[in-house]
Amino acid sequence: MRGKQGKAGERLGIYVHIPFCRSKCDYCDFYSLAGQEDRMDNYQRALLAHLKETASMLPGATVDTVYFGGGTPSFYGEKRLRELLGAIKRSYRLEKGAEITFEANPDSADFKSLRALRRAGFNRVSFGYQSACQPELDRVHRPHTVEQGDSAVEAARRAKLANLSLDLIYGLPGQTLDSWKATVEHALSLSPEHLSCYGLKVEEGTPLAARAAAGEPLPDDEVQADCYLWTVERLARAGYGQYEISNFAKPGYESRHNLRYWLLRPYLGFGPGAHSDLGGRRYSWIRDLEGYIKGVLEGGCLLDSEDQITREERGSEYLMLGLRTARGIEEWEYRGTYFGDFAPLEEQLERFAREGWAEKTGQGRWRLTPRGFLVSNQLIGQLLERQERVRLEQLLPRVREQFQSRSRQK
Repeated sequence: MRGKQGKAGERLGIYVHIPFCRSKCDYCDFYSLAGQEDRMDNYQRALLAHLKETASMLPGATVDTVYFGGGTPSFYGEKRLRELLGAIKRSYRLEKGAEITFEANPDSADFKSLRALRRAGFNRVSFGYQSACQPELDRVHRPHTVEQGDSAVEAARRAKLANLSLDLIYGLPGQTLDSWKATVEHALSLSPEHLSCYGLKVEEGTPLAARAAAGEPLPDDEVQADCYLWTVERLARAGYGQYEISNFAKPGYESRHNLRYWLLRPYLGFGPGAHSDLGGRRYSWIRDLEGYIKGVLEGGCLLDSEDQITREERGSEYLMLGLRTARGIEEWEYRGTYFGDFAPLEEQLERFAREGWAEKTGQGRWRLTPRGFLVSNQLIGQLLERQERVRLEQLLPRVREQFQSRSRQK
């Protein structure tokens, strides 16, 4: 099984995973590999074959976002990235004005390669900048310096890439609120169109997790909360609207590809560990480079997981993902699409509002406040529990009636 049938005229996003890195950062738990450069050519052949094969199953589908993530796509090389984008253009109906993004680390991005990518059709770059404090970068073994980060941004501008995003992390080892503020101010001085500001999560199995277990101190939740709330206010004053928990953009520069995940729009993923959501089904490919290459080129099994998504599950996803965004959720979207009872959920949201965690906009949409975003996992969990209780309460009379009917028949 290599892909799923799409609807005619359906707009899709394509995600291409590039699992190669120059080195692994201490906090990273994404599927990425260092020291595997000798496998790049075989991987390229597998990706090209998989893209072409899947396109034949999607007649009439239009692609409006393409995203090359990693790993480090810029380390993979601009020639390979250009070849992959060319294959997408030949095999798929790529919408005019489609958003085409590639991730890059500053140490593997230079003017010549950035210009070549822009000329090939890439129109958005996302740099893993992370911090403007060199000791913080060093503590998590980032492969670039602050100076390289600044030079990469300058090179992107010279290459006429007009849509530039910077990733920043708060909660790094040794970081303080003041050093985080300095990082944000430095990032603002570079005038990116988009900023992603992520709180550090210590993921099991990473070197950082081992360091934390050994007693290395990290900024606590209170410090991370102070960093987050200050960031929301500071970026708003600088003209960056918050459109998702961790994402901020100048007007018109929200990431269209990432929005499709949060708005439950269909997408295809290619590469080991990549996920897809299409035709009411969600599936992912095996997290194994050699297994993926062999599966595509020699016909082995590629699937790691596959699920058919019920309407009830989609309703839960609507709540969970919609409340990550500033757009939020709306009663009649929920009722009309997922046939659920919104009243009990609104009661819960009203309780959140009294605590300052949620608010109802003038358009009748419910969304979380910045304070609510800080505890969004707990709040969304409570809503999902309430949703499930309502379903069980509605189901119980039907089950009782069926049981009584069968008893009478006996």
